[in-house]
Amino acid sequence: MWYLLNKPEEVISPSLLFYKDRIENNIRSMVHMAGDANRLVPHVKTHKTGEIVKIQLNAGVSKFKCATISEAEMIAEAGGKWILIAYQLTDINIRRLFELRKKYPETTFSSLIDNEQSAQALEEYSAAEDFVSTIFIDVNNGMNRSGHPTDGLLLSLYRFLSGLSNVSVSGVHIYDGHIRNAEFSERKAHSDADFEKVFPLLDLIREDIGTEPVIIAGGSPTFTVHALRPNVLLSPGTNVLWDWGYGDQFDEQPFLHAALILTRVVSKPSAGVVTIDLGHKAVAGDNPIDKRFRLLNLKGYTVTGQSEEHGVLQIGEEAWESIKIGDVFYALPYHICPSVALHEYASVIENGEVIDEWKIVARNRRLTI
Repeated sequence: MWYLLNKPEEVISPSLLFYKDRIENNIRSMVHMAGDANRLVPHVKTHKTGEIVKIQLNAGVSKFKCATISEAEMIAEAGGKWILIAYQLTDINIRRLFELRKKYPETTFSSLIDNEQSAQALEEYSAAEDFVSTIFIDVNNGMNRSGHPTDGLLLSLYRFLSGLSNVSVSGVHIYDGHIRNAEFSERKAHSDADFEKVFPLLDLIREDIGTEPVIIAGGSPTFTVHALRPNVLLSPGTNVLWDWGYGDQFDEQPFLHAALILTRVVSKPSAGVVTIDLGHKAVAGDNPIDKRFRLLNLKGYTVTGQSEEHGVLQIGEEAWESIKIGDVFYALPYHICPSVALHEYASVIENGEVIDEWKIVARNRRLTI
């Protein structure tokens, strides 16, 4: 089995495992599917790791997306020169952005704007610093989490932004994470319909600047949809590690599971019950109990409970008899992104051996800024 460690006794539990060759394979697949590494703006929120940023840079990726100042700092420290903070910054985080720019003056940092008030605040900070801030207009074409709705006022927002002296519109950001149809044709139809709602804004920008606007669209679910659109940059994130949730749902995306959590049996409190050291402090608990992790080397079990440091399994009597305290299981998270953020380090695996340890540095909300 690809995931088995030669010496699992040398790895603590619960422990995050990164399979380096599979990560490299997934990054190559992302580039191949995009057609050109320059079309990729991968989101780092999944792995939060400088070493993986460097692997992406070596694969030709030159643009990155993130959600926090610490993630942006991690990318810049790893050598990234073009970073979109895909978040609308307020108050102290705007000040932190300017500190980041001063620390990495050769790196281009952009952020999102979806309303005039936030734009005016950024304008004032930028004017005080004698700096022109680059932004992307965040468009809500159905996600209903952030972004300006695709109504007539969206065009007014662009005109307002165009009149500011210290804010410059670099392009449009369109995240459609609400589109998760398992069938590709249905996902594409849904994405196409929602994408068309942004056409009036794109037409206005095109008329205003005389060239095609920079468009960053989609995430992992619609990666394969937006890859079919010319002149659109793509921002998959989960694909670099992949997980149970997306892996079982999107058949047309040939990515490999590249991150697991090693866990051990710590108790057999009663007949048919096995307890492992995989609580919701080690694997994401944002889904129902039956969709948190899948044990790759155990069959015929049901996850019946989970607390901070324990995972409780119900298992058949015969299998229960064969399981021993200390037995090692390999858990595939249903949602890898928040699962990674629960760990300070990942053991890096190659050919069954632990070859390195990478710090999940950007799990912290603050690095040096």
